[in-house]
Amino acid sequence: MAALINLSAIPVFLLIFLRIAAFFVVLPLFSYRTIPTPFKIGFAFFLALTMYYAVDAAAVPIDGVYVVLLVKEIIVGLLIGLLAYIILSAVQIAGGFIDFQMGFAIANVIDPQTGAQSPLTGQYLYIFALLFLLSVNGHHLLIDGIYFSYKMIPVSEFIPIHQESMATFIITTFNQMFLVAFQMAIPIVGCLFLVDVALGIIARTVPQLNVFVVGLPLKILVSFIIIFIFLGLYITLTEKLFGTMFTAMRDLMQLFGGT
Repeated sequence: MAALINLSAIPVFLLIFLRIAAFFVVLPLFSYRTIPTPFKIGFAFFLALTMYYAVDAAAVPIDGVYVVLLVKEIIVGLLIGLLAYIILSAVQIAGGFIDFQMGFAIANVIDPQTGAQSPLTGQYLYIFALLFLLSVNGHHLLIDGIYFSYKMIPVSEFIPIHQESMATFIITTFNQMFLVAFQMAIPIVGCLFLVDVALGIIARTVPQLNVFVVGLPLKILVSFIIIFIFLGLYITLTEKLFGTMFTAMRDLMQLFGGT
């Protein structure tokens, strides 16, 4: 039995497993509460077992440096998955902008996937984004990303971090995220702004009309119509958001790998 188990492979396998497990902890779709924890652990284990035979990694001795490598692998997996989660949160930000103009900002709901509060419209658009991600096999691309991370960030090497490059990368990524969120929200927010202007004019010309009673259902009706009209544009912007997410993940791995 001992001959069938290569004990020297266990340290390298553990490094690969920790990066994949940390990646799934924060990654969209794979990190949700509705997915049982034993399934997450088992999926990460067998995926790490598959990648062990595909990744070129030299034997790593167990010493003080090995503990640092374990921490490095956890940090790399968490940061790559967290980056994907943060960029997809642009949909929630856009929904927050829309709900504020619609009057739904006070009516947040509990997301059963993450357990956090999220805006109504943001949750609606986020579900569409996740379904679109699954329909184009985006989850396969996410797994490919963690696989290619071993080529850019070797298991047995440390991460050369350049503070100026990291700061520039963070600023650029967040700028693109908020830009896409603004592009998603601006059609509806702009139309609701025009509705507010029209209600203000009506309030000045017809003082007997209570615009607070008429305005809220009118803005909700207009919002639903505009969301229905601009749903095709939203899918296009979601595709652009996915491209931004995959590009940012690649750039982060290249930054960590020193390339």
